Amino acid sequence: MATLLPDSAIQSALDELPTWQLSPGSITRTVESATFPDAIALLQRIAAVAEAADHHPDIDVRWRKVTYTLSTHSAGGLTELDFDLARRIDVLVDDSVRFD
Repeated sequence: MATLLPDSAIQSALDELPTWQLSPGSITRTVESATFPDAIALLQRIAAVAEAADHHPDIDVRWRKVTYTLSTHSAGGLTELDFDLARRIDVLVDDSVRFD
């Protein structure tokens, strides 16, 4: 089972992830794409990465805006799994912007 991170480690990880916001027990990022199909295509790429990592975000789709919320539910909060997936999501978002 993944180990909960102390507040100092969470803050340190967030310092490297400026697009993510801390919520109680989770981190969240909203990504706005140029079009609805672009938002869904990015979501599908993120879903494939999450599935391969066996760590799945909560996802909220609102037209061109998709919000990803990460938390390790089995641990009851934030673990390194969440920050690893956040970094991977950031790479996919950056890649999608380059190809728009």
